[in-house]
Amino acid sequence: MAYCWKTDLNTSESHQEQHEHQEFHSVNQFLSPNQVSLGFDQLVDEISNKVPLYQTDIEENTIFVPSAPTWDSRRHSLDETHQISLNELTAKSSELSCHRIRKTPVIGFRSSVLQNPENTNKGSSWGNPTGKYQGADDYRFNILASSSTSLHEINSQRELENENPNYHIGFESSIPSMYPSFSTDFMPKEENERSRNMNTVQHSLMLFEGSFLPRARESTWPKIIQLTGCSSQLVEVPQGTNKDLASFCNKVKKIREMYHAADINSNSGKIWSTTTAFPYQLFSNTKFNINICIDNSTQLLHFMPNANYLVKDLIAEILHFCTNDQLFPKDHLLSVCGYEEFLQNDYSLGCHKIFQKDKSVIQLNLQKNGEVPGKLSRKHEDDHSQFYLKQLLEFMHIWKVSRQCLSTVIKKYDFHLKCLLKTQQHVDNIIEDVKNICSVLGCVETKQITDAVNELNQILQRKTENFHQNSETSAKGLIERVTTALSRSIYQLISVYCCSFYADFQPLNVPNDISYLNPGLHSHLSFTVYAVHNIPETWVHRINFPLEIKSLPRESMLTIRLFGIVCATNNANLLAWTCLPLFPKDKSILGSVLSSMTLQNEPPIEMIVPGVWDISQPSSVILQIDFPATELEYMKFDSEENRSNLEEPPKECLKHIARLSQKQSPLLLSEEKKRYLWFYRFYCNNENCSLPLVLGSAPGWDVRTVSEIHTILRRWQFSCPLEALGLLTSSFPDQEIRKVAVRQLDNLLNDELLEYLPQLVQAVKFEWNLESPLVQLLLHRSLQSIQIAHRLYWLLKDAQNETYFKSWYQKLLAALQFCSGKALSDEFSKEKKLIKILGDIGEKVKSASDPQRQEVLKKEIGRLEEFFQCIKTCHLPLNPALCIKGIDRDACSYFTSHALPLKITFINANPMGKNISIIFKAGDDLRQDMLVLQIIQVMDNIWLQEGLDMQMIIYRCLSTGKGQGLVQMVPDAITLAKIHRHSGLIGPLKENTIKKWFSQHNHLKADYEKALRNFFYSCAGWCVVTFILGVCDRHNDNIMLTKSGHMFHIDFGKFLGHAQTFGGIKRDRAPFIFTSEMEYFITEGGKNPQHFQDFVELCCQAYNIVRRHSRLLLNLLEMMLHAGLPELGGIQDLKYVYNNLRPQDTDLEATSHFTKKIKESLECFPVKLNNLIHTLAQMTSINPAKSASQNFSQESCMLNATRSIQRATILGFSKKTSHLYLIQVTHSNNETSFSEKSFDQFSKLHSELQKQFASLTLPEFPHWWHLPFTNSNHKRFRDLNHYMEQILNGSYEVANSDCVLSFFLSEPVQQTIEESSLLDLGEKFPDKMPMVQLVISHEDAKLTILVKHMKNIHLPDGSAPSAHVEFYLLPYPSEVRRRKTKSVPKCTDPTYNEIVVYNEVTELRGHVLMLIVKSKTVFVGAINIQLYSVPLNEEKWYPLGNCII
Repeated sequence: MAYCWKTDLNTSESHQEQHEHQEFHSVNQFLSPNQVSLGFDQLVDEISNKVPLYQTDIEENTIFVPSAPTWDSRRHSLDETHQISLNELTAKSSELSCHRIRKTPVIGFRSSVLQNPENTNKGSSWGNPTGKYQGADDYRFNILASSSTSLHEINSQRELENENPNYHIGFESSIPSMYPSFSTDFMPKEENERSRNMNTVQHSLMLFEGSFLPRARESTWPKIIQLTGCSSQLVEVPQGTNKDLASFCNKVKKIREMYHAADINSNSGKIWSTTTAFPYQLFSNTKFNINICIDNSTQLLHFMPNANYLVKDLIAEILHFCTNDQLFPKDHLLSVCGYEEFLQNDYSLGCHKIFQKDKSVIQLNLQKNGEVPGKLSRKHEDDHSQFYLKQLLEFMHIWKVSRQCLSTVIKKYDFHLKCLLKTQQHVDNIIEDVKNICSVLGCVETKQITDAVNELNQILQRKTENFHQNSETSAKGLIERVTTALSRSIYQLISVYCCSFYADFQPLNVPNDISYLNPGLHSHLSFTVYAVHNIPETWVHRINFPLEIKSLPRESMLTIRLFGIVCATNNANLLAWTCLPLFPKDKSILGSVLSSMTLQNEPPIEMIVPGVWDISQPSSVILQIDFPATELEYMKFDSEENRSNLEEPPKECLKHIARLSQKQSPLLLSEEKKRYLWFYRFYCNNENCSLPLVLGSAPGWDVRTVSEIHTILRRWQFSCPLEALGLLTSSFPDQEIRKVAVRQLDNLLNDELLEYLPQLVQAVKFEWNLESPLVQLLLHRSLQSIQIAHRLYWLLKDAQNETYFKSWYQKLLAALQFCSGKALSDEFSKEKKLIKILGDIGEKVKSASDPQRQEVLKKEIGRLEEFFQCIKTCHLPLNPALCIKGIDRDACSYFTSHALPLKITFINANPMGKNISIIFKAGDDLRQDMLVLQIIQVMDNIWLQEGLDMQMIIYRCLSTGKGQGLVQMVPDAITLAKIHRHSGLIGPLKENTIKKWFSQHNHLKADYEKALRNFFYSCAGWCVVTFILGVCDRHNDNIMLTKSGHMFHIDFGKFLGHAQTFGGIKRDRAPFIFTSEMEYFITEGGKNPQHFQDFVELCCQAYNIVRRHSRLLLNLLEMMLHAGLPELGGIQDLKYVYNNLRPQDTDLEATSHFTKKIKESLECFPVKLNNLIHTLAQMTSINPAKSASQNFSQESCMLNATRSIQRATILGFSKKTSHLYLIQVTHSNNETSFSEKSFDQFSKLHSELQKQFASLTLPEFPHWWHLPFTNSNHKRFRDLNHYMEQILNGSYEVANSDCVLSFFLSEPVQQTIEESSLLDLGEKFPDKMPMVQLVISHEDAKLTILVKHMKNIHLPDGSAPSAHVEFYLLPYPSEVRRRKTKSVPKCTDPTYNEIVVYNEVTELRGHVLMLIVKSKTVFVGAINIQLYSVPLNEEKWYPLGNCII
């Protein structure tokens, strides 16, 4: 990295200035490029801890200076100056003492142009520039001004000060923490003396030369407007005068031009189903059940293709089956029924996510490609449209100044100027016109304008005093000279304004009087804080940083803060701040810059970047900064390190590097570890470390360090593209690093990139400009994929609600809409309008009283109906593949929770699709839910690629604005709280609640087994993800179950361990939710205890798979640190997830750790108590939507008609007991099953039916008093059979009620679950031999034994033992030989997952491991294991003998 100086254009520069530079440098000999890392860190720390403005400074250095006199006063001279000391940041070091240029011109809005304070409210068009500060009597201004004024003026000004609000104004200017700098002043004595002798007109070269230099512009001028009598013209610039914005517009247009509307590959206008890499382990021998629907045909074709079957091959087979061999497969597409979503022909079926998650019969529709209109495609006219931001930035008044308005006031000024030159009268008209011109231009008045008007006043005043006239110094000649200077100053102001801010015009042919200076090799960063406009006082301050410019990084930012001092307390209050890059477009800033200052909030010190505040948007306070006329240009230079002579590092060093690499993020490394890693940086590679860790360990951003960073960057071989995500965090501002990262991410497929869009949108914040490679990547991919364009649109819409970066995201959103074309942009507008209507409805429902809310909702639904009548169809913001065409009024309702979310049901526009229900939430921040669900989705994708389907239901969630968004409703799902309430008052404390509910809803053996399997996997998956992410506020109202067995969590307002407290006690006491009722269901009430072992194995397997991708998960979270999420805001939150992932542990250690967490959760009684309290609290206000829907009991009593029973017959008494009837049940599919019921159970069934169907006539029940005295059994058989026949053949509603079906189908005689195996995670032994499962490993003289499970262990009397395991290593060199585990109470199949370690075991041959199982002191079993013959690092079951060998 280097800077080169432009050619010296001013050769007349004296040697004195060079000598001054040398003197200047000699004071700072301690500075050198090699010593500058991140600036002067220690000094910055000292300064940051100081109060910006000290009381002693105020008392000793502050004097009150009058504002400039009015233009009616006598001309004043700047030859005599008051010496005024500024309040500023100063270093303690004497070497860093400040100097100022004492010669400080009077500038800014003053009483000379603006009215006197007493006249500000008298109908003036000028207004009150100080606004809110007037009327605050305890403030005073601390001004730096230089003037020679009469005593009368000073006295009059002091009188004014007593009437005006009094502030001290002070500045703090700094470079952010990543490149710290400070406000210190140096100046050679000679230069200070020289500045005293400057003339008023010939300003100090260092201060003002080139102050109004117009910047180079890149724009087209389609129209020129001639201003009569003026020397300059205004040209229209549709793209705006800001060259950065114009360059961005041109870049966006070039990107869009690369994708022509006629290119069907990039512009199909279709939404393609998302794909992943083919999960070979998941689909090794899998076949799919697919029903194909062909257009214009009601017949369904059934196919069972393999998972690796290509979509185009399936289409060819379908066409062949339909005897349409003449048709070509490439001319057809398969869409998902109910969705506007198409399979990708060149991918296999198993690559599509819809096939990875849905194992049921999948409905597809075959369509001709030509017949499917690409309604969202770009059209031919889109290729020729122009990109003008002013047409797309809807919330941003980008053109603050109207060209017509400015032209009008200039023409008026020109007219009055001609009159003045002709009559030499009516100067007040000229002054008023200058006021109007400055008012239009952001209320900015420059010193040149001030001086010219002052001089004009004085000339006319002297003329009235009969000033001596001659041919050379006549009043007319002087007036012409001064008015020429005034006009020139006005056009220079217009030029600076157009260069600094957005405008749609710019002046033409403005005189350029800049001359370049030779800065010298060791010049320091310096600039002049020239004025803060729109406040009555001025302050000019030369700031000099003791930092050599060539040592500053390319990404240096300058931050300037304006403080006010409270006179009563001397406290410094931040009034406004601004920031700007020192080297935009790789070049230093030249001349004068107008920068808007923001009055909101504090500057975000941790992320001072160009996008944090838009300095090009005029604001109420405008800062003028004058930079020297020296131009630097950034140049790269190669600094190749010679690594050929590097010696091989010791093994311990490489091991230490590998251990450090487990930290995954540089934010988690201590300074000492960073220094170590940087010292051995050239020994790091993609096998033992990650690039973000290596580069994040760099000591700073000085020239040499950055050069070495770039060297490592060029040589690094990335293991996978996702490794580069870590280079896009806020830790890496260097543009070259970010460019390399984007180049790697460009290797991802569109569907892969889609997963990480939220993080990439956040990463845009830290880009140096909107033409960055990352922005280009996002725009390119949005042109290739409607899925990406759609999601990116809503992410950018939501990001505009952040405190900072609003303008940054608005411009990117405008570019996206331009690239998307008119059709897709219109679709975005419809979706936005839909959200607006939903938001209005939600507000009205909230504001209504409780009895009227349902009525208000029904009334407001009419707005949605009108919306669909107008626009016909609209895509759902949650999922662009869903197209909706109307509203199901009767299915809409609201929930009674605090936020009163709406339940809205849309009508699917696809005739083969079902209605779509969503929840609209207003008042909840859904961004955190989006992040949690995204991370869970990433984990699920990892599992699927590893062949593990955890049956995860991950619903969609979308934040559409501040505190509002949409949530997908999962059909057929019910909260655990409802199940508990249905089980009675103490439902949460019962063990069989979940098992009983699933039994009631899955009467057939196959359905029950499927539900158990789905619960088994989904419960394990959610245990892992909620533990890693620390999801809190877990109770039975945010855990949901489906009848098919899937469990999933909702509501992620609390995560990363931020648990709610009650009386100082955390409500979430368990690591995650796994209760005894869940274990009861998994083990079938304890009948199959080995299922619990399988569950533990599954959890640990899933946990270890995710841990291997810890770097990805931590990177995704780190990239969201600055998103403003309530629960994710600092390194401590990142450390929480790191500690839960434990990437430094081995798989055995992690297995042992997670097993402990399972046991902790299982034994945590406060979880059940919390569920009980929550259930009792919800009893009075039931949570479901207030609608005409049934309550839980009614809902649970209705089942699908396909589960009806043909007949039921009593065959006789059961063989087990004479009190039970053996009933044969014939199902609708002619299958038979057997059930055993007592007479009392029949009687209870009849009573239950009477309660539920009180309005229906039920068959008469044969009570005991109907029986005869003889042959009672025969009559009871006959009567009960007749009763069952009447029930099953009578009312359809009764016969198919859940009560009847559960009575006959639940608890069949034969076993259901015990005969099937849930998992095959190891060897299965059909016998009842006692066994123990171990994993033995040996590495680096350390013997590690993981005790996993035991099974079939009993005490001599046959009871369950409370067993523990003892180990003895024979022979063992040390005295301590015994190791033991904890005991598991009263269990025949205990789970341990505990690790036993023996050190100093150099070899296994000759060693025997003796294992003894005891229950307290009672012997249970034992085995001796010859270690040399043991398969290492493998799970193995060992039989236990009944005696010690």
